[in-house]
Parts: sequence; C-alpha cells; structure tokens
Amino acid sequence: MSRYEAVLVYDGECPYCSIAARALRKLDEVGAISWYDDAAQAFLGRQFGEAPFAMFLVDRSEGRVYAGQSAAEELAERAGTPGIVSSLVRDNYERIAGVVGAASGRGRDPDDYHGTYDLTEDAAALFDRLVDSAAERPAAL
Repeated sequence: MSRYEAVLVYDGECPYCSIAARALRKLDEVGAISWYDDAAQAFLGRQFGEAPFAMFLVDRSEGRVYAGQSAAEELAERAGTPGIVSSLVRDNYERIAGVVGAASGRGRDPDDYHGTYDLTEDAAALFDRLVDSAAERPAAL
C-alpha cells in the first residue's frame, strides 16, 4: 500500500501555494508534489493528454482526480474546515489564483480545469511515481 491515499499537484514555484501545501502535513494521507516535477508532468499527460496548469488532487482509492475549484474544495473539506470556508475557496478559486499569481510574479493563469474526473487506468499506473516524488521532498514543503 502506498504511503499516501491522495497526492496534491500544486504550483511549486509559488511561495503562497507552497505554504498552503505545507498546511497539508496535518492530512497524513495526502502527499504534495510540484506541478513542475517530472512525475506530475507524466501523470497529467496520461490523465488529460496534456499537462494543464492547475491544482489537482489525485485520489487513487476513490479513482478520482479533482481539478481547480473542486480540488480546492475537496482539500478544504478533508482539512476539516467549515462548509463556508470550503464554499468560499471553491467559489473564489479563479480570483485567488489570479491574485496569488500576480503577487508571486508567476505571470501565468491557471488553465480552465475544474470538476471531478475519473482516474484513467494509464494515469493510475503512475500514481506510485507521484507518491515517491512527494515522499522524496518532505523538507521542500
């Protein structure tokens, strides 16, 4: 069995996003990996046929990939935040991402990927690579 049940793919070059990923440490079953990591790029390519720039929460046990607003909402729920916080995060994902991008100098908006997707068989085959890459860099979070 893998060390994590789910892995968050996030903008690892964004200091604000990295702080948020660090907050996930209290969720022992969720690992985190930078979108820029080779394992994340390979996974996204298999899942979507491209590597969309967005936040993703990959949950192998559920067979789902949460994207964008749905990923933010699912993370908030798993972290035990009140429903209103989950709704605010979900409903304001684009605005928050834009402000964070401008503040961090990223100069790139997230791609329009939201919702919940079935985890493809090809992408599921790379889940352990996501876990291994997340486990290799705990200090970077």
